[in-house]
This record gives sequence, structure tokens and C-alpha cells, in this order.
Amino acid sequence: MSEDASIVKPFLAEFDWKKWTALVGGLAIFFLVYFSPPWPIAIDPTGKEFVLSPQGKAAIGLFLMAGIWWVFEVIPIGVTAIAIGVFQVLFAIRPAKEAFRDFMDPSVMFIFGSLMIGMAFTKTGLTKRLAYRMLTIVGENTRIILLGTMVITALLTHIMAHTAVAATMFPILLAILALYKESEGPSRFGKAMFIGMAWAAGAGSIITLLGAARGPAAAAMFAEFTGRQVDFFDFPLYMGLIGWGMVFLIWLYLSTIFKPSKATIPGLREKVAKLAAALGPMSGKEKFVIACVVLVVALMAGQSFVPALKSIDRAALMLTSTLLFFIFGVLTVKDLEEMPWNIVLLFSGAMSIGFCLWKTGAAEWMAVHWLGLFKEAHWWVFVMGIAAFVLTMTNFIMNVAAIAISLPVSLVIAKYLGVAPDVIFFASLVTAGMPFVFLIGAAPNAIAYESKQFSPGEFFRHGLVMSMVLLCVLGIALVSFWPWLGMQILL
Repeated sequence: MSEDASIVKPFLAEFDWKKWTALVGGLAIFFLVYFSPPWPIAIDPTGKEFVLSPQGKAAIGLFLMAGIWWVFEVIPIGVTAIAIGVFQVLFAIRPAKEAFRDFMDPSVMFIFGSLMIGMAFTKTGLTKRLAYRMLTIVGENTRIILLGTMVITALLTHIMAHTAVAATMFPILLAILALYKESEGPSRFGKAMFIGMAWAAGAGSIITLLGAARGPAAAAMFAEFTGRQVDFFDFPLYMGLIGWGMVFLIWLYLSTIFKPSKATIPGLREKVAKLAAALGPMSGKEKFVIACVVLVVALMAGQSFVPALKSIDRAALMLTSTLLFFIFGVLTVKDLEEMPWNIVLLFSGAMSIGFCLWKTGAAEWMAVHWLGLFKEAHWWVFVMGIAAFVLTMTNFIMNVAAIAISLPVSLVIAKYLGVAPDVIFFASLVTAGMPFVFLIGAAPNAIAYESKQFSPGEFFRHGLVMSMVLLCVLGIALVSFWPWLGMQILL
């Protein structure tokens, strides 16, 4: 063999073909869309025309490229997020001030504050205390432990934001995984537990107005468009069965696909009892962290009832706890160095591409084109088409933005088909709350990824399956228990 051949062969063997194919393929799709001729005008049922600008067309290309790069993780997911801002500036899609300003959007700072709460739980020892308490209750069966973690996650989202819940549960799950000790690195039990936490947080968050910002925002839009207020208790009435049904379906799926190699963890109760005893009584710092979290949750819950709190952004309320942690020495500057900045950057980029699609008119153009396909369809097909559109969009952009884009158009078309606005509203919120496919779809997805128990590709593949399950559940609800519960379906 020649000297050149001996060099080339190892290089080809080590060359990451999958990575480079996805990287170049994503770039090719961006340039194909960017340099393509003008796309057709979208026309809504009232005759209003929506012209896709060159910037909007480029935003769609960037949207597709980022999706490919995130799924195949061709570069770190946080670096792909940076690329989103860079491409907007280099190709004159949006000015630098707008593209990069979104990286510090209040929603990103809310996620930062949630992660800091999780860090405070871990540093003070609250994480282990809560994990041991939970394991004492659920026992030694790994499938029941998995169900227990998902049920607790979903329950907490009824009273606090799902991002904060995920940040709180994350270190608890790490403590449980450490007791499992199957092997170093990813395990089937670890995959099921962390993906389950992310998905259960989404499923639980649709059941009350406190689970996420999308509920109050959508309710305000609904009131503006219809002149009717959505009652606080309508959410648990119509969403409770779907949310909890999805929690148990997710558990069945994950416990089957990622069946733990150990059916039980022998001696877990005794081991947990000893570890819990070794922790001793709750320290002052632990009590202080609990008090701070209760304060923040109470303030955010009070925004629904106290007029004076409504004008305060939730990010400021969440960051109040961060300030208190540093002022009273619970956290130090060293803890900032341990912050998972890859996840923070991921959501910064997600906000930037979301606003890019929105501000350039690309998202509205896509909504009108898609929903226009159903303007003469059966009402069930029309509602499912709206739900599918919101489900697709919420995997890439803010779910509040996905609702804001689709709700006005769908309510206009609904009048022509005799469909009640109520069913449009709740069907949209069901799918907006459960982005199971991409890490950027919701903060709990990205937080769960930090566990390094699963890849973006695994999350994508299994998320597609559960998205189909979600649509099936919604389709059944439209013709069964929603009408039975009194929801108006047709005008």
C-alpha cells in the first residue's frame, strides 16, 4: 500500500459522513430557498392577500436549516442557535439589533431563572431530600418509579410554570438515576425518565392557566376576537382528561420502548432510608430556598387575580428568586460557571428564529396557505388541520407565537364552516402545549437533554410517534367527551 493510501484510508474511516451530510444538506436547503423565485401570494377567506417578502422567504429557509442542524446535532445545539442570529445579519433578513436582541428576550431570562432554582435545590441538598422522599413512596419497581416521576412532574405544572417544574425535577431525577447505577453513560431507564419528564411537563401544563404563559395569552386573544371570557375552571374541565390521559400514554410508550434492564432496584427502600437519615434535619438554607420558590409561585399565580401584578413580566418575578439566592449566599459566582449555557443559548436561538418568522410575515403566510386548504373541508378535518399546524409550529417557535399566528386566521375560516370558536381555542392549546419532536419546542425538552441520556435524533423519532398519538386523542375528544362535557362544537 502506498504512503498516500495509508493516510487517506484512516481519514475516510474517521470522517463523520452523517454530520457533514446533514450540515451541507441544511445549508443547501437554505440557499435553495433563499435564491428561489418569489413564492405565490396567500389569500385568506376574506380576500386579504399576504405577499411573502424576500426576507420572509429567507426566514423559512433558515427555519428549515436550523431544524436539520438541531435534529442531527451537526454542531452543538447552542452554536446552531448562534448561527441563526449570524445568518439573519449576513443575509439581511433582519438587522443585527433585532436578531440578537431576541437572545435576551424575557422568555430566555425566565428559563435562566428556572435553571437557577434547580441549581439552588441541588446545592442546598433539597434535591436529594425530595428524591429520597419520593422513592420511599413509589418503592423499588423501576416502571412505577418512572410513573411516579411523571405524575409528580405533571401535578406540579398545575400550580407553577412547566419550565420551573422541569428545572426543579431535573436534579431529583439525576439523584434517582445515580441510585439505579446501571452503567456509566446513557441507559434505557435514564432515557425513559428524562424524556418522560419533559413530555409530562407539557401534558400537565395544559390543564390549568398556571402551567405556562400560552394559556393566559390565548385566553386574552380569544376574548379580543369573540368578546367572551374563558372561565378559569374551563381549563381543568376540558383539558384534564386529555392532559392526564397523555401522561399515562407516554408512560406506557416509554416503559415499553425503553424497558429498564432491571425490573426492580433491590434494597432501594433500605438504602434510601439510610441516605435520608444521613441528611439530618432540614437546614436553614433549604428552608430559605423553599420560601423563595413559594413566594415566586404565589406571585405568578396571583397575576391571574391581582390587577397590580398583571403588568409585571413573569421573567422579573422568576429572577427575584435568583437575586435572593445570591444576596443571601445560597449561590456564588462559581455557580454561574456551572450554568448549562448550551441550553440557554438554544432557547435564545429559538426565540430569534421565532420572532424572525413572525416579524417577516413568513409564519402568517404559512398559516394562511395551510388553513386555506381546509376552508371547504368537514369541520372535524378543519379543526384537526389547525391542531396539526399549531403542533408543527410550536416545535420550532414560541407556542404563544404559534397560537397568535393561527388563531385569528382559523377563527375567520371557522365562521364559514359553522365551527364554534371554543373548539378552535382548546384544540389549538392542546397541541401548543405538547411539542414532543424538537428540543427547542419547550424548555423542559432542552432541560431534559442536559442529562445526556438521549440524542436529539432519538427525541425526534419517538416524538413523532407521540405526536401522532396526541392527534388521535384530540380527534377522539372532538367527537366524544368534549361535546358530552358541554363544549360547543358547531354554531
